[in-house]
Amino acid sequence: MARLLRRLRSSQPVARFQRCCGLFPAAEEGAGDGDHVPARDTCPQGSPARQRLPEANGVKSSPQPQDCAQKYVVKNYFYYYLFKFSSALGEEIFYITFLPFTYWNINHDVSRRLIMMWCIVMYIGQVTKDILKWPRPHSPPVVKLEMRAEYGMPSTHAMAATSISFTFCIATINQNKYSLVLGLMAAFVFSTLVCLSRLYTGMHTVLDVIGGTLISAALIVLTYPAWNIIDHLMLTSPFCPILSIVVPLLLCYNYPKLEDYSPTRADTTTVLGAGAGATVGFWLNNLYAAPDYPNQSLHLSLPPISEMMMVVLAKFVVGIFILLVTRYFIKGMALRVLCSRYQVSLNDLEARQRLEIEVPYKFITYSSVGFSATALVPLVHELLGLI
Repeated sequence: MARLLRRLRSSQPVARFQRCCGLFPAAEEGAGDGDHVPARDTCPQGSPARQRLPEANGVKSSPQPQDCAQKYVVKNYFYYYLFKFSSALGEEIFYITFLPFTYWNINHDVSRRLIMMWCIVMYIGQVTKDILKWPRPHSPPVVKLEMRAEYGMPSTHAMAATSISFTFCIATINQNKYSLVLGLMAAFVFSTLVCLSRLYTGMHTVLDVIGGTLISAALIVLTYPAWNIIDHLMLTSPFCPILSIVVPLLLCYNYPKLEDYSPTRADTTTVLGAGAGATVGFWLNNLYAAPDYPNQSLHLSLPPISEMMMVVLAKFVVGIFILLVTRYFIKGMALRVLCSRYQVSLNDLEARQRLEIEVPYKFITYSSVGFSATALVPLVHELLGLI
């Protein structure tokens, strides 16, 4: 078992998977008949990604200069674009647009469960990374298509994709007319594509991906019996708004400390902030009987589909526009106030990474985005006659 775990944690299986999918380092023999794709050096001297990461469980991570972007050869563009797209499906920006979409166009109950599981798995995944401190695959032999400064185990892309896809399937199976088998197959395909994309882009070992998937599966099993209870408390408890703000803030301020800067704390604050703001919006909507969207079933009938799609698209465009505007103004205002408070330049990136600036500005920004998605946007939709 120990030997198997070492092999799964090695960079060699990742490199072999890349070669099987037609991705080679430019200098590797036998890769010369493809198309060379130049890659910029995305790790300039002095950047966090170029610093040596601390030892983890007796294993030294390699110095980052050799892990910086390199020239590579793509011999199969189908896999290249498939896995680049699949990798984007695991990014925070995808979920910050997809989750509001489910609230505006599918079902409130489903959206609340998705946001709850997203926050839980992302927090546990990010904290686990910074506790274990396992390095990402080494380059060479792996070709790295992305540059990230945080640790590897577990893959939060795999965790988010697994939790979101299977939670969506479980939460919608009794509300929509499609079979359980079809839902599970769709969830499996979605999560598998995201997991394989993390191997293709050279960001994770096989063990990172398997570990992330198993952790998410365990969290779904453990939390599923409490979904209805948590949802009821989220909507009716008078303590919900206070706890929704205070608990995530405490978790962010007490995030595990590292010797070198890592973006995991900022990413975690983004997720928890968005979840906190959305939860307060859920509570207010239930308290004041805010405009409710009719439950949308996923079964399609041909005649009204064009009209329905136009309404769905209009709600999505209006909603995303409001969220972008909210993010732009709140982020700018929060940064200016905090930088003025601590007497640092607004353009000082290192100062913005300090705990007392990074956590509040990220939390204020994305809690405002989450609140706008669940409280402000529905009001605008009602004013525009989209509900």
